[in-house]
Amino acid sequence: VTDSLLGSSIKGVPVHTVLIEERITIEHEYYLSITIDRSSGSPLILFTASGGVDIEEVARSNPDAIRQAIVHPLLTDVPGYTIRYLLNRAPKELGPVINRLYQIFRSRDALLAEINPLVTTPAGVFAADAKLIIDDNALGRQGFSENRDLTDRERKAEEFGFSFVELDGSIGVIGNGAGLTMATVDLITFLGGKPANFLDVGGGADRVRVAHAVRLLGSMPGVLVIIVNLLGGITRCDEVAAGIIEAGVDQQVIVRLAGTNEEEGRTMLNAHGYRMLDTMEEAVAAAVEVTR
Repeated sequence: VTDSLLGSSIKGVPVHTVLIEERITIEHEYYLSITIDRSSGSPLILFTASGGVDIEEVARSNPDAIRQAIVHPLLTDVPGYTIRYLLNRAPKELGPVINRLYQIFRSRDALLAEINPLVTTPAGVFAADAKLIIDDNALGRQGFSENRDLTDRERKAEEFGFSFVELDGSIGVIGNGAGLTMATVDLITFLGGKPANFLDVGGGADRVRVAHAVRLLGSMPGVLVIIVNLLGGITRCDEVAAGIIEAGVDQQVIVRLAGTNEEEGRTMLNAHGYRMLDTMEEAVAAAVEVTR
C-alpha cells in the first residue's frame, strides 16, 4: 500500500511521505475546533460530544449539540469558566487539550485548528485526526518559503495576484470581490451546477488581468463554460470585455457586467459573439444549462 501511495498524487498534491498510525481502542469521540469569528475578529471555539462526523451535518441536524465560546484574542489561555462551559458533561481531562489547541492556534497564526475526532481510550486522551490551516499572510513568519498545498494553477493564480481556489466542477467562475464571487459559486450549486473554481480578480482589474484569469480557467480540462460576473466601479466594463476577447479561449464565456462603461463593454462583446446577460441569475442559469 505504501509503495502505491508514494509518488502518487492526491487532488493534485504529490505524496512524498506516508504516515502510519497505531490503531487505538476508542471509547468516545468528540469534536474540537478553533476558528475566527468573522463578526468579532476573535478566536471561536467549537466543541461537541458528537465527534468523528461532518460538523456541518451536526450543525444542521442538532445545532444545540455544539457549544461555542469566543475568547478575547489578547488572552494567552482559555479561561477556566469557558472550558467548563464547553465541556458540560464531557470528561474534565479534555480541558487541557482545549487550552493547548488554543495556544497552538495563536502561536501558529492559524485560521483553523481542528481535532476530529478527539477520543478517549483506556490509555488516555488522543487526537485521532487533526487539521491546522495557517494564514497565508503569516507563512513567512511561520518559517515557510511557499505554500506547498497549492495546486499548479493556484500557484499560477497567486503570481497574478488572484484569490483562486480550484474545485472539481465544470463551470468556471470569475468575479470581482469575494462576496460577489462566492454568491456566484453558491447560486451555481443551488441551480444544480458544479463550480470549477473560485476566482476573484479584485477591484480595478484591467484587460491584461482579466485575460490572464480567463486563460487560467480555459486551461482547466474539466471546464465546459466560464461565467464572468463583474460589477464595474473602479473596474471598467470595456476593459473587462477587452480582456475576455483577448483571452480567446475555446470554452463558451457567458458574461454579466454592470457599471462603468457597461454599454461600451456590451457592444464589444456582442460584436465578437459573446453572450452578455443582464442579471447574475440569468447568467448562472445559462451556464448551468450548458453543462446539462
